[in-house]
Amino acid sequence: MAGVRLSIPSPDLSWSSFHIGPLTIHVYALCIIAGIIAAVIITERRLRARGVPAGTVIDVALWTVPLGIIAARIYHVLTHMGDYFAPGDNPWAVVAIWDGGNAIYGSMIGGAIGIYIATRRAGIRFFAFADALAPALLVAQAIGRLGNYFNQELFGLPTTLPWGLEISPDAPMFPAGVAPGTLFHPLFLYEMIWNLVGAALIIVLERRVRLGWGRSIASYFIWYGLGRSWLEAIRIDPTSDAPLGIPANIWASFAVVLLGVAIFVVQTVRYRGEPDTSPFTAAEQQRQEAEKLAVTREDAPQPS
Repeated sequence: MAGVRLSIPSPDLSWSSFHIGPLTIHVYALCIIAGIIAAVIITERRLRARGVPAGTVIDVALWTVPLGIIAARIYHVLTHMGDYFAPGDNPWAVVAIWDGGNAIYGSMIGGAIGIYIATRRAGIRFFAFADALAPALLVAQAIGRLGNYFNQELFGLPTTLPWGLEISPDAPMFPAGVAPGTLFHPLFLYEMIWNLVGAALIIVLERRVRLGWGRSIASYFIWYGLGRSWLEAIRIDPTSDAPLGIPANIWASFAVVLLGVAIFVVQTVRYRGEPDTSPFTAAEQQRQEAEKLAVTREDAPQPS
């Protein structure tokens, strides 16, 4: 009797979306939203533990999420020009973010701009917020990768391993010239596991060596960049631009790792031995102290 081939089945392509009345709900979008909610909850708890008022993360997210989504889409389109501007393509597909194609490296740029703007308005140090976000961001990315699973995308080279991923030949990303029934490396699953391990590792490091001063987000950059670089090396994505024969996302991964190393080294030298005690800017700390002093004076007994 022939042996049974083990594999990971993909959901039917029709499961990638469903309808509620006239509305079409895309599972990919739901996964992104679920990841954002998880990141907000985790970051809120971490900042509340440091004395940041409730609701601050929501205020920051109102800037960060839209800018992150816009930048993520722009980055994806710029690195996959062949998907949108080749002869016969529909250029309006550029705005169809619900079909997938939102690059994390683009969202890093847009999100960083949003965090910078919002934290300045809130009186919170940029790196204090970024450090609180670091493990939450990895959890959010892990959840978001489930959307790639439902879209039958983000898979790697063919494999005979028992956890090979089944991809429908009708899937838009199924590579040309590959036989139906071929199994592929489930890159979405590899990245989910990598991200969750990274989130746990950052939390452990924070407790053991007291990172702070931007070193948690630096650790995120290093961890994610290293993982993404080897995942991109086995990814099947023929439309991705490849300067010097190396996919754009691998170049971006190298840049992110170098950025993380630079932040870690510079912040370690700059704040060597100095505890990261307050998430607030110096101006905000002065304002809070002045406010406390004013309240103390009001509560003090007045001379008769």
